Amino acid sequence: MYQKTVLENGLRILTSSMPHTRSVSIGFFLGVGSRYETDEQGGASHFIEHMLFKGTEKRPTARDIAIAIEGIGGVFNASTSRELTMYWAKVAQPHLDVAVDVLVDMLLRARFDPKEIEKERRVIIEEINMIFDAPDDWVHVLINQLVWPNHPLGRDIIGTKESVSALDREALLAHLERHYGPTNCVISLAGNIEHEEVIEKLSDYLGDWSQREGSHYQPARDDQTQARLHVHYRDTEQAHLCFGVPALARGHPDRFNLRVLNTVLGEGMSSRLFLEVREKRALAYSVNSYVAALQDTGAAGIYAAVDPARIQPAIQAMLGEWDKLRQEKVSADELTKAKEFLKGRLMLRMEDTFSVAAWFGQQEILGPEVLTLDEAIARIEAATAEDIQRLAQKLFLQEKLNLAVVGPFKDEDSFRELLKL
Repeated sequence: MYQKTVLENGLRILTSSMPHTRSVSIGFFLGVGSRYETDEQGGASHFIEHMLFKGTEKRPTARDIAIAIEGIGGVFNASTSRELTMYWAKVAQPHLDVAVDVLVDMLLRARFDPKEIEKERRVIIEEINMIFDAPDDWVHVLINQLVWPNHPLGRDIIGTKESVSALDREALLAHLERHYGPTNCVISLAGNIEHEEVIEKLSDYLGDWSQREGSHYQPARDDQTQARLHVHYRDTEQAHLCFGVPALARGHPDRFNLRVLNTVLGEGMSSRLFLEVREKRALAYSVNSYVAALQDTGAAGIYAAVDPARIQPAIQAMLGEWDKLRQEKVSADELTKAKEFLKGRLMLRMEDTFSVAAWFGQQEILGPEVLTLDEAIARIEAATAEDIQRLAQKLFLQEKLNLAVVGPFKDEDSFRELLKL
């Protein structure tokens, strides 16, 4: 369970008491990410995330910030996604004051030193180069471009070399000023803590944090009427491929049914894809499925790395597993196994203070509801074989299919035949 308090400025604070632990985790969850950027602003949210670690007036250098947390044995980090930017720290319980002081200092008083901006710009461009040079990463960029063409969701979170090169200090600060405000932030803590003590502490630090304009994003479109294909030539030893179809938003009533379906299809070494594509046919070393749920859309997909000479049977096998879910109901034993897999992984995660803080913080900032672990487990348990088949028939449609391939292929014709383009 958790407790929640909303300060007068709209800042939401959640705490989860875990009295048996000796650590405490705190996360700042901001409702902004790459989908809130124009093409010209591409990568701004990610760039800002980097800059908050580069120095404040109180802690002028990145080293000073790092020592403040690591000097007490703590760990801290941040991440940027399409809809969320997160800053977090995990420390021994007696050092919570230090973690709060450091994170608030970073969030509100980062220097954005021009010299550091230029240095970090080069670092981020190298990060872009690394993604482009890694075909297993690049194919995921390409599949997102197919699922959400000409839309911020289809652009890589990190931005492009052109957009990152053009972002100056004024643009970064304007983006931060617009999106980093109390009504667009949730602070979530978990560990051996008392709610009222936390509220008093954070009120002192952030009670006067002023309101901001607020965040808005471009709605996703669902206008795909035929399959899409992108083959990117690369002289690689393996071919990397991703299938993707539009899927469900975060608040969709079928979202837990989709998690169960995805588990049956491609999560773990007992999933259908692993057993059929790897164990039975030896077509791939790495194969899995995934789902992504966003506020107004989502995606479901399959990734595999295969021998280029055997990519056609691999594609046929993967499409075959999608079609089986459409044609046949999942057996009672397989359905039970998938549910137990999901429930077990959730329970294991929730033994860690950071995972608990993130569980509640992300749900609160992204919506549409905040579920406890028991409530989520009940939703998983409610999934039926009929639900799984109905959902597969709804999502796995030929006209909604997208395929991205990175490998030594100069001709798309064979892939077009497989997709019936």
